Amino acid sequence: MKKIPLHWQILIALILAVIVGLPTTTETMLFGVRLYDIMGFFGQMFMNALRMIVIPLVFASIVSGVASVASDRGFGRLGGKTFVYYLATSLFSIITGLTLVNLIQPGAFFTGDPESLGLSTDASEVMEKVGGRGFGDLVGVFLRMIPVNVFQAAAEGQFLAVIFFAVLFGYFMAKVREEFASPMTDFWEAMYRVMMKITLWVIKFAPIGVFALVGKVVMSSGLDVFRILLLFFITVLAALAVHFFVVLPLILRFAAGLSPVAYLKAMLPAVLMAFSTASSSSTLPVTMECARDRVGASNRVSGFVLPLGATVNMDGTALYECVAVIFIAQVYGVDLSITTQFIVVMLALLTSVGVAGVPAASLVAITLILAAVGLPVEAIALILAVDRVLDMCRTSVNVYSDACATGVVARSEKEKLLV
Repeated sequence: MKKIPLHWQILIALILAVIVGLPTTTETMLFGVRLYDIMGFFGQMFMNALRMIVIPLVFASIVSGVASVASDRGFGRLGGKTFVYYLATSLFSIITGLTLVNLIQPGAFFTGDPESLGLSTDASEVMEKVGGRGFGDLVGVFLRMIPVNVFQAAAEGQFLAVIFFAVLFGYFMAKVREEFASPMTDFWEAMYRVMMKITLWVIKFAPIGVFALVGKVVMSSGLDVFRILLLFFITVLAALAVHFFVVLPLILRFAAGLSPVAYLKAMLPAVLMAFSTASSSSTLPVTMECARDRVGASNRVSGFVLPLGATVNMDGTALYECVAVIFIAQVYGVDLSITTQFIVVMLALLTSVGVAGVPAASLVAITLILAAVGLPVEAIALILAVDRVLDMCRTSVNVYSDACATGVVARSEKEKLLV
């Protein structure tokens, strides 16, 4: 019998959670135990598993990735252009998402108590953790990026410090003599692969986690959560559309002198493949074929830019992470300061790279960012109901941004393209 794909399992789990949650209440008993508590137990186990893998996964991913780039003798000009593009477009996408979520404020339309949505953390407690930070605390953000003790920083969830140290470690690991660098490179590559295996194993339990987390929310709030999510859904789609139909075409036009309409038409098969599979890696062969045969980019450019982009350039994912965290803060009635929003932007930018190769990468990254800014990790349950559809949309943005990078870099290398 053919195995049901994971995304269909998650969708089935979501439907079952609604079916089970609607006719029951927080006091419904099952075998002498409250069903609400059973849901909470399995949901918390899944969330704990996600939190468990974050630090080692992100650290190993960044160290091995930075080391491989830093050790590449042919990196030079082509790599520099590619990384500048990826950094700029990811930052543009995050700022777009940040702007729209602050303008629309989808979470502010919820005026009740977060506990009515099955979120146990008291709103005033969250306000105390997150609020009260001014612009003057911005200096502290940079100070915390350089940890006195990296192990203590990891234990305390100081993720910016961990990421900063990982970048430094990976870069200078590639600069020591070969006999010293080689065993460390092998170790961190092996560590990354092991963490990927563990992550894939944890993600297999996502349907159970989704069933438990969403079921718990539906039991306590009914379908109100879906009405709250509608505006969040629209906000994310609007932000993705602005980046896809405005920002990226402007970059193509003014940075490369290319026709945005003709370019989108040439890359449409890859965009549609990304939408249907929700996987940048699975779409990569189609993306490369379109870039070579329909755009006319050389193997030298497309063979470097696109595989790298499928790993580190996640415009749509970074945008989604930022909007999701701000939305959750709004649900709790927390007005995030400029400093805290700056932290969210930084972490969205860095984690979109650090966990990009992982299925359901946004869940891992959002978990990390919520913990870093003092918001309850369990609140991720709020967005699970619409995550799958938005995953398809943001993956399309991820892939098209990679494709646009190919055109921009190819034109900067004086290549003649077909579009």
